[in-house]
Amino acid sequence: LVVYFSPADSTPGCTVQAKAFQEEIQSIRKQYKADVVGISGQGAESKQKFAAELGLDFSILADEGDEIRKAFGVPKAAFGFLPGRVTYVLDKNGVCTSVYDNLTDAASHIEAAKDALEEMQPAKKE
Repeated sequence: LVVYFSPADSTPGCTVQAKAFQEEIQSIRKQYKADVVGISGQGAESKQKFAAELGLDFSILADEGDEIRKAFGVPKAAFGFLPGRVTYVLDKNGVCTSVYDNLTDAASHIEAAKDALEEMQPAKKE
């Protein structure tokens, strides 16, 4: 499972990040048997609008009180002024195997997630 946290819906960076995951969601599901969940602090109405605008085929969750963000330990960014942009990859047992933290390069999160998912794949027999 890929869980990514973004600062806010419908902002340039968050839109880039969501689009990048949307472009790869089918291959993530097929190749890695994994799914993606996006989380940010806006409410359900904002999430519905954002998902509809981008045609998202994965869940995005409202975390208005930042409880999920706190549970994951997502650090603040930009000297504590912005919610962080962090991607976590969890294995089938719910154990976090990878954490990628990069506020400014939203598109890079998809490759970091795919790299982590690839590392979790069983070794191929030759």
